[in-house]
Amino acid sequence: MAGGGKAAARPLGLVMATALVVGNMIGSGVYMLPASLAPYGWNVIPAWGITIAGSLCIAAVFAGLCRSRPQAGGPYVYVHAAFGNDVAFFIAWAYWISLFVGNGAIAVAAVSYLSAFIPALATNALWSTGVTIALVWTLTAVNISGTRNMGWVQIVTTALKVMPLIAVVIIAAMAAPAGDLTLPDPNKPEIGLAAITTAGTLTLWAFLGLESATVPAGKVTDPERTIPRATLGGTALTGLIYLFACMAVILLLAPDVAAHSAAPFAEVMGRYWGSGAAHVVAAFAMISALGALNGWILLQGEMPAAMAAGGVFPRALGKVAANGVPVRAHLLSSGLVTIVLALNASKTTVNLFTFIALLATTAALVMYLFVAAAALKLGGVKRWVAIAGAVYSVWALYGAGLEANMWGAVLILAGVPVWWIMRGRKAAASI
Repeated sequence: MAGGGKAAARPLGLVMATALVVGNMIGSGVYMLPASLAPYGWNVIPAWGITIAGSLCIAAVFAGLCRSRPQAGGPYVYVHAAFGNDVAFFIAWAYWISLFVGNGAIAVAAVSYLSAFIPALATNALWSTGVTIALVWTLTAVNISGTRNMGWVQIVTTALKVMPLIAVVIIAAMAAPAGDLTLPDPNKPEIGLAAITTAGTLTLWAFLGLESATVPAGKVTDPERTIPRATLGGTALTGLIYLFACMAVILLLAPDVAAHSAAPFAEVMGRYWGSGAAHVVAAFAMISALGALNGWILLQGEMPAAMAAGGVFPRALGKVAANGVPVRAHLLSSGLVTIVLALNASKTTVNLFTFIALLATTAALVMYLFVAAAALKLGGVKRWVAIAGAVYSVWALYGAGLEANMWGAVLILAGVPVWWIMRGRKAAASI
């Protein structure tokens, strides 16, 4: 898991690492983002600016820390170096939970788009859950077969998923000279800090995953150079795509129309491509979700393996196969995703599942905050960049709301029994 190793054991080059970052950030949620942002009018512009700037600061923090500590595990490695075993365990624990719980949500989204082609999936909960679980294990098998195979799937799905986003920008550019755009009313709503904060919270969700290349660092070629470039470049590229695509949809539909649209991208394309646009967008959205799921499954296997290598998780999870893949960690993580999905099959757990997905996002934000704090202590990044990353993380947590943060704390504390057991084992081994 260390930074050294033969090139053959490091199949992720710059293109694959960048595709991992971009592909993990651009999931299925972006297709509904314009509808969520439309009510905020011109407040969206400063919100995007703050989110992109804050995300780039956090990306710079990860890039700087990776240059001096290019080991697999990313966030766990950095927090461990700064604050020791105990703090690192709880941050990594919460992040790992955010990975496998979030993967359940991504898989459900992929199958929901698939239901546009197989209507029975929308009405039969048993079939839908079965297909969703099968999808998780299919992509788990891809990851277990080798990191290079996962990387090629990521490149293809990332290239496909950005096509409709770029297409909308082109449509807007063609419509602008003809005056076929609708500008938001500058007075509805008024530009204000509260509206910017709320809109910024919505845009924030779209950037989770910028740290993706740091987690499988042991599988990245020349990680000291490749990961920083992939992290910063992938974050900047994704930010530009989001900004232009979402604003293009709002300008083409008009804010009030976009705000009430169930499928804003499909509605835009329907005006230019005809009635079949809904199926076209559904296909791309499904591909987008599949690509994100593929990349996040890599991370949900690598994280417990890194924790095991650090001695805070059972060592069996750190063992790798001949191809360098931590198969046991993958099996455990995907097994937990399966349990989450099985629980979600009951109608009584749907709302709970949605809420847990929000908690998982909050856990990721806590991780960003502690990584920024680690950079302040360890150096390797300009101090103002680390401070900006920490301030942005706090701002984002504030935007997430008090209830989500309180339950996020509960999520972190749920790791206490595991921490206690592992600490006891370590103490017994030292006697």
